[in-house]
Amino acid sequence: MGNVFAVMTALLHGVVKLAGLTPQAIEIEPGTIMKVWVPKETVTKNDGKIVYIPPTKPAVLLLHSFSMDGIFNWFFQVLTLTREYSVYVPDFLFFGGSITDRKERSVSFQAEFVVKGLEKLRVEKVILVGLSYGGIVGFKMAKLYPELVKSMVVSCTVIELTESISRDVYKQLGVSSWSELLMPTTIEGLKRLTSVVAHKPLWAPDFIYRNILETTFGNRKERIELLEALVVPDDDANSDFNYSQTIHMLWGEDDKIFDLDLARIMKMRLGDKTTLDWIKDAGHVVPSEQSSIYNQRLKCVLERVTKEQ
Repeated sequence: MGNVFAVMTALLHGVVKLAGLTPQAIEIEPGTIMKVWVPKETVTKNDGKIVYIPPTKPAVLLLHSFSMDGIFNWFFQVLTLTREYSVYVPDFLFFGGSITDRKERSVSFQAEFVVKGLEKLRVEKVILVGLSYGGIVGFKMAKLYPELVKSMVVSCTVIELTESISRDVYKQLGVSSWSELLMPTTIEGLKRLTSVVAHKPLWAPDFIYRNILETTFGNRKERIELLEALVVPDDDANSDFNYSQTIHMLWGEDDKIFDLDLARIMKMRLGDKTTLDWIKDAGHVVPSEQSSIYNQRLKCVLERVTKEQ
């Protein structure tokens, strides 16, 4: 039997192409390649060379979580948003088709990588939508590149992943490190991850879990290094919660990793330009688990933000 999960991924990619996106491999610099899905109408050719043109609709940047690539994370949102928005879905370094030979693993480096890719795509401003790890990178982008990031929608994430937040999560979930949770090596470890990220995980036979392990968790050494670089000592944590952007927090009510209490603390620290909303019967992967409700609320935010700009 072939890898069913790989076949399903190929089918998802085919549907996304029908929805109006096309995959591009962009050389950010020698040795660093970004895999990114972009609107077909922004890609043209001149003398046989690919040329990118600026988007004609408001640009929405979708940043994925740690355990998924861009399209698998945001499939339902892509189908909902492409008619009214120019949607860009990059894969972070060491996910999907994105790779580098550089040794940096910091969140700042990941943010810089995305920004350089957008520059090559001639995207000058975006509404950033980030889930979990994508939200952490998104907060860094918003702080370092405020002219690019005009507004944010973040789900089930933190501004920075501190040692104290990590210790609380380890204790709650019974793990010793982020890599133990997010980079499983066994079917049992993958089942534990799915039970943590979902409100009610769907049952699947073991061969599906085995297919996912074979397909999804490549670049293991580099991804573990990303997780190690992600955790910030409490003494070095950023105390500046002043962002120029409006920030809309959209949570799964049953997020077992970054729960609603933590979200409320974040909202208080971020101030009056930040809103907090949550969706019942949803966990950490709320965009997939409750895609219809999530999409409705996301579209309301995007419409409001677009009118304000």
